[in-house]
Amino acid sequence: MGWIKVANVDEIPPNSRKVFDLEDLSIAVFHVDGEWYAIENRCTHDDGPLVEGDMVDSYVVECPRHGARFDIRTGDVVRMPAFEPVPVFEVKVENGEVLVNVEE
Repeated sequence: MGWIKVANVDEIPPNSRKVFDLEDLSIAVFHVDGEWYAIENRCTHDDGPLVEGDMVDSYVVECPRHGARFDIRTGDVVRMPAFEPVPVFEVKVENGEVLVNVEE
């Protein structure tokens, strides 16, 4: 697929997030401290929707189902019960558009 426009910049205000469904892939895009991050919106423990979880600090999201935590910058597991990292995607902003690199 390559780079896909998921939103205009003003659709995701600072310190917020939004989910986008692209075919069979759900991507959570986070706008934190002026930076953009994108992860798969699926906890690797129990498929929970990560975009609905609490942010426990600027860069860690907690799954709303069982409390697994992931670093949105790297996808790494920060707290179990998950063991597998969540996939991350490159994000860039061009001409007021938020683009996510979705490689096949």
